[in-house]
Amino acid sequence: MKQMSVIDLLNAMIEFPSLSGEEDPICTFMQSYVDRPRIQSKRIENSLYFWIGEGSNRMLLASHLDVVPPSSDHPYPPFKSTHVDGKIYGRGSVDAKASGAAMTTTLLELADEGWQPPHGQLIVALTECEETDYENNGLQKLLQHTLPRPDAALVGEPTNLAPIVAQKGLLILRLDSKGKTAHAARDSLGENAILVAADDIQRLSKFKFERTHPILGEVSMNVTTIHGGTARNVIPDACTMYLDIRSTPAYTHSEIVDTIRKVVESEVSIHSDRVVPVSTEVDEHIVKACLMASSETQLKGSPTASDWIYLQGIPAVKIGPGSSELSHTPNEHIDQSEVIDAVKLYKEVVKEYFQTSTLG
Repeated sequence: MKQMSVIDLLNAMIEFPSLSGEEDPICTFMQSYVDRPRIQSKRIENSLYFWIGEGSNRMLLASHLDVVPPSSDHPYPPFKSTHVDGKIYGRGSVDAKASGAAMTTTLLELADEGWQPPHGQLIVALTECEETDYENNGLQKLLQHTLPRPDAALVGEPTNLAPIVAQKGLLILRLDSKGKTAHAARDSLGENAILVAADDIQRLSKFKFERTHPILGEVSMNVTTIHGGTARNVIPDACTMYLDIRSTPAYTHSEIVDTIRKVVESEVSIHSDRVVPVSTEVDEHIVKACLMASSETQLKGSPTASDWIYLQGIPAVKIGPGSSELSHTPNEHIDQSEVIDAVKLYKEVVKEYFQTSTLG
């Protein structure tokens, strides 16, 4: 297949309605697109990775092929790439097909230029089920099967090309308050579980975690749902609420759970703790390479999760074109110029990383 510009490649990718679990057509297209001399590739289900080089120092550029379902009020057809005033509209234009198109173009252009990673491999992974399905996550499956463990990684997500070196995690706790049922007219005979929950909410609203992260700041938490009672004239004996906690590397999830159990009277159980916080030390080669290539002088953190969680222990930076605030919105769009700039930036980061890491 003839090589396209990064804009034409992004146009083509947007027009695949690749909802999570429906990535086969776009994965097949991308597999065919990168099928050329000097490029090696492997596919596992609907996730693909391809690479140049043969050495042991491996750098991974990772993004995802799937998108969330379209909204009801897109200004243009969600799965048609629409260009207006230098901007590209379409579902996935920001999250995260622009990153995938730019990473793919980066590797192909470097290969065409005859560049080879010294003593290493440059690998691009385009994966399935990042948006919705942790059990079927493509990057996780690739790493569990044949994708070699990288020594450094870039995670392609919208950051307006700013290097992100820390990312918050997500811990969801279930709090069950217990009471004693009684007729509402004889409330002295019962114990209202909703009031127990209300007292816990007051305690939580006043509680602050002591340790902060230098980039991500404080651990934050919010009660997001609450349910109690079975009838308007019955004192409820049970109340359940869920606590959304955005964690930082300053605490392990186990430490947070233990702390919350000491704060509340309700019974605390873990609903989800898969999305762990991650961060990369500022003196890592990959961080230095990103700072050298970008115009940013201050390292930043991100409150949103990504496939970075599957790269724990690997120096990684989240960086890609587009604004994260436009992700999943009907107005999702990206500047053409930023997509083009992403290729330039990725190429500079790749070359700088291999140069500095090879030198030691």
